[in-house]
Amino acid sequence: MKSLDRLRRVRRPSTPAGRGVARWIPYLVVALVAVASLAGLAIRPDSDTNPGSADYVIMAGSAGLRWDDLDPQRTPTLWAEATKGSIGWLSVRSAMRVTCPSDGWLTLGAGNYAAWPRHTTGSVCEPAEPAITQPDDIGANLTEQRSVVQNNQDLLPYGAVPGALAESVRCTYAFGPGAAMAAARPFGRVDKYKPSLPADTRGLLSECNLSIIDLGAVTGTGEQRRQQVQAADATLARVVAARPQRSLLIVAGVSDTERSNRLHVAIAEGEGWNGGWLTSAGTGREGYLQLIDLAPTVLTALGKPSPEKLFAGRSVTVVEERPADVSEAMLGVHNADQRSVAQNAVAEIFFTVLAGLQILLFLLAIPVLVRARRHTGPRGPSLPPGRVVAVLELALIAGALAIPAALLADATPWWRNSHPAWVFGTVTGVFIAVGTAFVRFAPRYRRRLWPLGAAAGIAAVVVGFDLLTGAQLQLNGVAGYSAVHGGRYAGVGGVGLGVFVAGLLVLAGSLAQWITRQWRPVVVVILGGIGVVMVGSPYLGADPVGAIAVTAGVCVAAAITTGGWLTFPRFAWAALAGLGLTIGFALLDMRRPATDQSILGRVLTELLNGTAGPAMQRNAAANGQALLDSPLTILAVAGVLMLAFCQFSPWGGLNRLFGLHPALRAAGAGITVATLIAGVLNGSALTVAGAAAATAVPTAVLTALRVLLHAADRTRPEGETDGPGGPLMREDPSLTGRV
Repeated sequence: MKSLDRLRRVRRPSTPAGRGVARWIPYLVVALVAVASLAGLAIRPDSDTNPGSADYVIMAGSAGLRWDDLDPQRTPTLWAEATKGSIGWLSVRSAMRVTCPSDGWLTLGAGNYAAWPRHTTGSVCEPAEPAITQPDDIGANLTEQRSVVQNNQDLLPYGAVPGALAESVRCTYAFGPGAAMAAARPFGRVDKYKPSLPADTRGLLSECNLSIIDLGAVTGTGEQRRQQVQAADATLARVVAARPQRSLLIVAGVSDTERSNRLHVAIAEGEGWNGGWLTSAGTGREGYLQLIDLAPTVLTALGKPSPEKLFAGRSVTVVEERPADVSEAMLGVHNADQRSVAQNAVAEIFFTVLAGLQILLFLLAIPVLVRARRHTGPRGPSLPPGRVVAVLELALIAGALAIPAALLADATPWWRNSHPAWVFGTVTGVFIAVGTAFVRFAPRYRRRLWPLGAAAGIAAVVVGFDLLTGAQLQLNGVAGYSAVHGGRYAGVGGVGLGVFVAGLLVLAGSLAQWITRQWRPVVVVILGGIGVVMVGSPYLGADPVGAIAVTAGVCVAAAITTGGWLTFPRFAWAALAGLGLTIGFALLDMRRPATDQSILGRVLTELLNGTAGPAMQRNAAANGQALLDSPLTILAVAGVLMLAFCQFSPWGGLNRLFGLHPALRAAGAGITVATLIAGVLNGSALTVAGAAAATAVPTAVLTALRVLLHAADRTRPEGETDGPGGPLMREDPSLTGRV
């Protein structure tokens, strides 16, 4: 007995100490994950360098010129320049929703999103016909330029200064009215001007270091359009014949000519610009550049500094390894303009139909939920038939997989068909069926959380795989983003972010239920840290604002994943953790040069120096437009209403679900926080939340239904029978699944 007492006395002190150390291990793991996430966000690619310098830059622009206008026989000069030079898809976004010729030329000269006052509406844009006077035989004056500059400063939130490019060079020569709009200084003076390019251009293109030439507008269809393109090609041939040595020739389709958004031609040919894709840090995508990128490119080629506070674009660079054949690079299956046109039309149809079907699905689920609740008393509605429950479960799984299936459908060339909407819908339906079958016929299907976790895992894997492979599915994809809108060209879009966040956090909550309560935050933080890096890394998601939102959501989810509600101490610790990670990344970003900063660094810099007003105004306007125009707003509202019914209605079952599985409540809170922050800060309102709701709410309703059905199981006392209106308690394997 004495020896046993001695052993007990020896062992007792060691047990609390061991437990104390073990208690701190999860927190240490969480801290390590946070540091790793910060390191992953801080790693950025080296800044690109200018591929070549020039003594002269010749900017030849044509409103409406697209890649499918080019042909080696009809436009030999354009085709030859595209073959020799570097090429890309040009997004002509301006301060207006559709960039007409006057807006495009003005934006070119401003290096920022600018707009010319419009006097008419309709399907066709007005031609660029500014009021020009020529008081001498050298230059010209744009009589409206001062008022145009004032309108852009006072009425538009971009801070554009038309004429900023001309003010940054010594001398500018403009040929044609459109070129005069780009070459005019802010007070309206054009240094040298001719109404059109003379037949004899010898020596003219070397009189100024920047020459801007209007090749004429390309409008309409058929033979009329072909003749206009041939005329532009003939004018360019005279430019090529007269261009001086050490000159950079840039050819650009500077605007649309109809009230629709398209992608246009961009060619740069000269020393250091031979072959390759044109790109810029503003797009982050090989082969894509913006109209606002041309002004800083001109100054960089001439060796002149850019007015950073005036220019919104970034200098264009060249990426090698493009196909030598222009047709192979820009047409056929690689025709991004054709794909973007189809995407714009089909995306609205897809999300409108999805919103309608999910609302219908929720309405059909309500009576099933009501009947699934266990009723007290001798009489009550019988439980829903097993077949009805089985069909409803399959429909809810299919609804949750709709957007991931649409992303996969964008891997096929559906947009080349004469009926793209039907083809896209068919392909998407096939992927939905495959995904639903995978979830349904898995051995663990009867487990309560399997459909929820499996559908979430599929959604997260689809978006994650797309990011790892360059976000090819989201670019010009129905469930992605369109390059013609100019909002995003690479990385994760608003829809993809919502699907990814919902899938990742729901998957984390489902997995966390399998382990002890102490380690549940670790699971959430590990998966959440991976998500933060994938969303914020410039190599992957390229969305630092989205990374901040995901960080906040992960912190909230980790704080309440062990159970209980989001109390003030928990909220304070979650907020401090998220704020610390965000500030650390922001400080690292702000130490970089201004041209290498992400949007987060630039916004914080503007906040510190008091110039963030226009950016906040643009963000508010974008949120308002997205809130009213996007069908995803309807999906977000429908999802919230359905969850509210499940939460506060006695027939909903969500309270019971969260009581049994607190990690899922944490996942829901994290998704809500992350998607709302991401939507507001990125100017997409409820787009991110709508995509998340479409992914997570259907299977959440399914899981709540399973919880209710499982709660209705009981053992019948001897001699008791199911009355005609009483509870039907027969055992059904499909209704009594385990976790």
